[in-house]
Amino acid sequence: MPEKFDCIVVGAGPAGTACAYELAKAGVHVLLLERGEYPGAKNVMGGVLYRKMMEDIIPEFYKEAPLERPIVEQRFMMMDKESAVTFSYKGLEWGREPYNNFTVLRAKFDQWFAEKAVEQGALLVCETVAVECIVENGRVIGVRTDRPDGDIYADVVVLADGVNSLLAKQLGFHREWRPDEVALATMEILKLDKNVIEDRFNLEANQGCTIEIFGDATKGIVGTGFLYTNKDTLSIGVGTLLSGLIKHKIKPYELLEHVKNHPMIRPYIQGSEPVEYLAHLIPEGGYHSIPKVAGNGVLVVGDAAQLVNAIHREGSNMAMTSGRLAAETIIMAKEQNDFSESMLDQYRMKLMESFIGQDLKKYKDATHHFESFPQYFEQYIPMLNRAASQMFTVDGASKWEKQKKIWRDLGSTKQKFKLARDMMKAWKVMK
Repeated sequence: MPEKFDCIVVGAGPAGTACAYELAKAGVHVLLLERGEYPGAKNVMGGVLYRKMMEDIIPEFYKEAPLERPIVEQRFMMMDKESAVTFSYKGLEWGREPYNNFTVLRAKFDQWFAEKAVEQGALLVCETVAVECIVENGRVIGVRTDRPDGDIYADVVVLADGVNSLLAKQLGFHREWRPDEVALATMEILKLDKNVIEDRFNLEANQGCTIEIFGDATKGIVGTGFLYTNKDTLSIGVGTLLSGLIKHKIKPYELLEHVKNHPMIRPYIQGSEPVEYLAHLIPEGGYHSIPKVAGNGVLVVGDAAQLVNAIHREGSNMAMTSGRLAAETIIMAKEQNDFSESMLDQYRMKLMESFIGQDLKKYKDATHHFESFPQYFEQYIPMLNRAASQMFTVDGASKWEKQKKIWRDLGSTKQKFKLARDMMKAWKVMK
């Protein structure tokens, strides 16, 4: 390896690869480090890739990328122990170019994306861990790796090393994350015939469906379950705040088995065979937990910067956009030969002005609110299911009588006022 690069990117996930791709395309001499055997080997996400943010980097990428299915339906399931209230949107316009989003398998997609960066001129080095940043006179000038003679130097270093970014922590950019700032997601890839998938999810060939599951999927803990259709596999998983798992003394794999065996989910996956088990920490702290993202000779992107919209389950789109914005800033800094914090802080400003900063600010208090008031998951979702059951059961009682019974079941006048206040609080943190 040359002794010095223009830029070193640590981590070949969506954020790091997006940054390396944009830099290499602009003629910047960039090194992309990946600790796994190959890009995607250590990466986990639910499996949804958003078209717009990826196409900002590679136009019409969907014509060659290893995608699973374009999603034409998004379902949301409010689940109780033996029932579920489900609503969805299905739009065939999402099944045509330019599409909206796709299901992907990270092991395939990340390798392809990294190869595109290499085609642009990036140097990809796998099975290499950056153990610390090299700092001189208050400025990051490179990274120390676990290889012999592993010190590598650059004008600027981009940290894309995931939610538990040890390098950003070493620099003092963030403290140890609290258990209520990270979620633990566990998932399995289940093998199932493509025709069976299409029959069960009411799909045609090359159509996909996602199901987000709230309520009993997490046994009342703040979080969601999910079930996504791939070509000939299903991605099923559950993610909950680490603080909730600790409080309720539940093991993450127990929650996953609970979702798989739930009577509302079991028929979808019947006859499938598990082929892969994955677990991963996900940043959930949101706006209030965004660490310092720019310093002298260094930028922080993606999960390492807590860039995940927990309410809409969006992470990969924010990661890729943050990588692109970091690359734009570095290109500008290189033109002026100025890699100081004041120059690189342009990245932070771009970030906050983009949809990333705006969306994280919009939902800045939402996750904390729902964790602080567990009745939304523990009481109100079961209440919604009981009301639906009561209203749709034909038993000779008039609909007027049914409405009165549902009203009585809401509890005393005091409990009804509490319910109304809680709904108003939820609206305020979500508006």
